[in-house]
Amino acid sequence: MGLTPTRRLYGLLIASGAVAVLVEALLPAAGTQAQVLLGLLMLDGGLLVAMAVDSGLARSQRASVSRTLPPRLSIGRENAITLSVAASSPVELRLYDGYPAALGEMAMPIALRASQAQTVSYAVTPTQRGEFVWGDLQVQQRGPLGLAWHSWTVPQSQTTAVYPDLVGLRSLTLRLTLQSTGSVRQLKRIGIGTEFAELRDYGAGDDPRLIDWKATARRSQPLVRVLAPEREQTLLVLLDRGRLMTARVQRLSRFDWGLNATLSLALAGLHRGDRVGVGVFDRTLQTWIPPTGGRSHLQRLIEKLTPIQPVLLESDYLGAVTQLATRQHRRALVVVITDVVDSTASAELLTALTRLKSRHLPFCVTLRDPAVDRQAHTFRAEVEAAYGRAVALDLLAQRQAAFARLRQSGVLVLDAPANQISESLVEDYLRIKLKNRL
Repeated sequence: MGLTPTRRLYGLLIASGAVAVLVEALLPAAGTQAQVLLGLLMLDGGLLVAMAVDSGLARSQRASVSRTLPPRLSIGRENAITLSVAASSPVELRLYDGYPAALGEMAMPIALRASQAQTVSYAVTPTQRGEFVWGDLQVQQRGPLGLAWHSWTVPQSQTTAVYPDLVGLRSLTLRLTLQSTGSVRQLKRIGIGTEFAELRDYGAGDDPRLIDWKATARRSQPLVRVLAPEREQTLLVLLDRGRLMTARVQRLSRFDWGLNATLSLALAGLHRGDRVGVGVFDRTLQTWIPPTGGRSHLQRLIEKLTPIQPVLLESDYLGAVTQLATRQHRRALVVVITDVVDSTASAELLTALTRLKSRHLPFCVTLRDPAVDRQAHTFRAEVEAAYGRAVALDLLAQRQAAFARLRQSGVLVLDAPANQISESLVEDYLRIKLKNRL
């Protein structure tokens, strides 16, 4: 608990001093000056007593303040932190929340006028996963006379965990559900499946080979069979956590962007009825979660993968692919999420993915830095800017050369900005399913 003077009190003290100086100048007699000085001291003393009384009044009308944290925070997203205030009468407050410093800088204090019960919130945007400890709340309440801030501490020590992008997963779940129920109309029909889904009326543009002649004869109107992509296929994700994935892109590490993409892809695969497995590797296959189906499998993946962090080690692509091959004999779509520098530095990755081609369908996914794209397409006359642009263009050209070699070997490739990789990867997976590439 404490007491802090307000600006109003400082203003009154300054004003009283100014009046004393003015009076002293107009009445130069020594006796009069002593009386003025005595009056000034009495006035200032009265103001200080009033400040103490004001603080006591604020203490007797102290508001109730508490914090509400989400059960799990999403990395890279704005997460709302709610402060609840209850006051018996209108009060003016300043709130200082003891948020973890690792979550960035927040604008404190939060000033508000509270009356009865109300809430106020602010947002935090975590840039790293893990568990973080929140400190206590510091509250200042202005007295009714406006002369003092009464301060006290509200014990609110809490621990919360930062997870991958759960907000994005919820949004993706809704989109996939709407698509599967037909609430979202697909603008393009990319292909057909192999499993019977339903019968519907024949329409312009439908393949005549899909007409169900028996059903047509019964209904006396043409009906076509709607075929859905085959279910119970296997989707495997190999997520690189080596040196290349430690670099930060738009405040998050490449590994965090890759982890978000892994979970988004797993959600799409499970939603489409596939079995999903995930491996995380650097020099060895550090984590292996066997392919399983069912919606509950996503939660197991989240809990298992969330604690993993990238490391400054060179990744062994051949070793990871070899270990995967010994665990998975049935044909599968194998998605390797990593980054590519050039054909020379990524020769081992190219060899590993090519070896997968005989049994599986390999899919190389790389996370590009949007800053390199911007630099490559920015035209400026300065020598330094021109040099930076040349370097960026060379980096992009070497990446494309590596991708060309992969495509020539029959490997699927997706190279997208790191902050857009989840959406692009899910769309490519759905296209692969519709085209029955697996």
